[in-house]
Amino acid sequence: MNHEPGTGPPRMGPVPGSGSIPTLRQDDYELKNTNPHLGGERLTSTYDLVEQTYHLYVRVVKAKELPLGADPYVEVRLGNYRGRTNHFEKKSNPEWNQVFAFSKDRIQSSTLEVYVKDKEMFGRDEYIGRVVFDLNEIPTRVPPDSPLAAQWYRVEDRRGHGEIMLAVWMGTQADEAFPEAWHSDASFAHGEGVFNVRSKVYVSPKLWYLRVNVIEAQDVIPNDRTRAPDVSVKVKVGNQMLRTRITSARTMNPLWNEDFMFVVAEPFEDHLVLTIEDRVHPSRDEVLGVLSLPMTVFDKRLDHRPVHSRWFNLERHGVGEMKFSSRIHIRACLEGGYHVLDESTLYISDQRPTAKQLWKQPCGILEVGILGAQGLLPMKMKDGRGTTDAYCVAKYGQKWVRTRTILDTLSPRWNEQYTWEVYDPCTVITLGVFDNCHLGADKPGLERDSRIGKVRIRLSTLEAHRIYTHAYPLLVLHPSGVKKMGELQLAIRFTTLSLANIVYLYGHPLLPKMHYLNPLTVNQVDTLRYQAMNIVAARLGRAEPPLRKEVVEYMLDVDSHMWSMRRSKANFFRIMSLLSGLFSISKWFNNVKEWRNPITTVLVHILFLILLWYPELILPTMCLYMFLIGLWNYRFRARHPPHMDPKLSWAEAVHPDELDEEFDTFPTSRPPDTVRMRYDRIRSIAGRIQTVVGDLATQGERLGSLLSWRDPRATSLFVVFSLCSAVVLYMTPFRVVALVTGLYMLRHPRFRSKLPSVPSNFFKRLPAKSDTLL
Repeated sequence: MNHEPGTGPPRMGPVPGSGSIPTLRQDDYELKNTNPHLGGERLTSTYDLVEQTYHLYVRVVKAKELPLGADPYVEVRLGNYRGRTNHFEKKSNPEWNQVFAFSKDRIQSSTLEVYVKDKEMFGRDEYIGRVVFDLNEIPTRVPPDSPLAAQWYRVEDRRGHGEIMLAVWMGTQADEAFPEAWHSDASFAHGEGVFNVRSKVYVSPKLWYLRVNVIEAQDVIPNDRTRAPDVSVKVKVGNQMLRTRITSARTMNPLWNEDFMFVVAEPFEDHLVLTIEDRVHPSRDEVLGVLSLPMTVFDKRLDHRPVHSRWFNLERHGVGEMKFSSRIHIRACLEGGYHVLDESTLYISDQRPTAKQLWKQPCGILEVGILGAQGLLPMKMKDGRGTTDAYCVAKYGQKWVRTRTILDTLSPRWNEQYTWEVYDPCTVITLGVFDNCHLGADKPGLERDSRIGKVRIRLSTLEAHRIYTHAYPLLVLHPSGVKKMGELQLAIRFTTLSLANIVYLYGHPLLPKMHYLNPLTVNQVDTLRYQAMNIVAARLGRAEPPLRKEVVEYMLDVDSHMWSMRRSKANFFRIMSLLSGLFSISKWFNNVKEWRNPITTVLVHILFLILLWYPELILPTMCLYMFLIGLWNYRFRARHPPHMDPKLSWAEAVHPDELDEEFDTFPTSRPPDTVRMRYDRIRSIAGRIQTVVGDLATQGERLGSLLSWRDPRATSLFVVFSLCSAVVLYMTPFRVVALVTGLYMLRHPRFRSKLPSVPSNFFKRLPAKSDTLL
């Protein structure tokens, strides 16, 4: 459940006039079991996680011997559906090689007509000829059958005759022609929108970390030789730019020895550009030399072995006679032992290093059947009514998939199946549903695809070889609160290839070893992740059809680091939920000490004496207890994958102003009074946090002051007490000491005092450094 701060995507909710959203019950947020008919009639089909759908395929290959001077094109008619190829000007032997697909569920005629027409600039297009097929005579083909061979058919008219090569067959969505075909359920798309409705598989670019160590420079001569230059080096790769500290080069040989990290993608398009600049004024730098290097000159390192440094000559900038060429000493390499993070480690989908030589064998196969969606809210207006043109995007590892767009329906059915290799089960697959806003838009590029919702599934929560068929709620946070935008129906199966490999991975580091041998700082990880997301979004946006930037950013959670009062509350209550077990144990132990239930207290005394007399039973007893708890909880294990939880996300009871703050841009665009109020609210929260942190520091300082002689009397008492305790413990068996201590702690309430204990009183009187704070 996410959103984008700032401007936000357009039409992110129900459009005006499409009706109000009904009040949602709690079960509307729950996962629902579905019982789709998977696999169809052929159980051996590789498409066994989707409902088998049949389509009538028409492949228009080419034509020959058409009338001279014609501008031919082909029109395929099936009932009310019409599909057209592009037209060729003055060509008697055109080639189209285009496939049309008509859903069998929407066939309204018993005949298929293929027309060859002559495109007229003005007036009605002329008819050249046609071929008619009886649907009852069309053959059926299902892979792995070989493709159906196209045949020549004669077409005639008053101006002559010609021939057209066609192939017509009935097939399923497993057909190789399905992804590239023109679909009857997308017949409203026009112009560039035709390419934006097709299903596609994308691969993220191969990302590398580029490590650059700027060591030193020689013969750095300023333009003004009457002063010693204040030199720094600006290191730039594409849109990424970093700078060394400013060094006063009194000997003309400045030294920096600073490390920088960048993200680059194959194929390498950007150069490494190093610019030596002289700070002549606080607001102005002069360029003294420039060096531009392609990525191909750098070595690719697979481990932490040292890389040899190199000297490079700089291109001189400025005026004056040049007797020596300035040089710069750098050490640079492409790091292949790291995994370049483009998503949060909390729901990472790939952990392999960049270098393929370091990859392990896959441990499993993930198969996902994207069946469809139901109950989607209308995202835009069309002909005076609300509608949605939905498509689904799935991302796991380097592979992205995009289903075809189903136009003008609130219950699209995709029935597309995809497969991924799994290299680590402790990873997450992300699926998002979007509304396509690029279907022949008048101003292409200005529209943004609207988000409908997102689902994350952790593979380690799935049982092996089991098919999960559920409808996942699509929840999105709006300025007015959390809304259910519909449901996404999926069929998922995780197949393990080797149980021994799975067991080995659970003891293996999460990330490649270079992340631990030569770790990156927290700031570097955040900055490099942001740069990696930008590179991935830019490269996928250049594909055809493009996977647009707003889609990639939403799938990769580009705004997960932004401040949110709602998320802060959710994380706080997550911590409180974890500590609730400790609080419960503490409360139970206090009840035992207070003899609230005498039978329980007596049993605790007996257990304590047994463990004291046989201490070798302590660890086996704890392990056996854990085993029995796990065995008992097996009956109540989760039977379905986890999904977005609005209650855990603290999205149901969030204050409207907190939501407005979460949707605010960075920097803020709200009025000054609103910003002042929110600033004061954060100050009050920070004040409470400051008090808690101060209390923790005080307790630690009091512990340290026991032997610091800051309070001479307290330290003297503690030193004497330590000496006496050492003598007693040396002379007394450990079992006797433990027995006396345990019985003292479990003594009856009539032997207790309501006042604090002596050790507590002594500890609270110790000094801390809080007295010296301003």
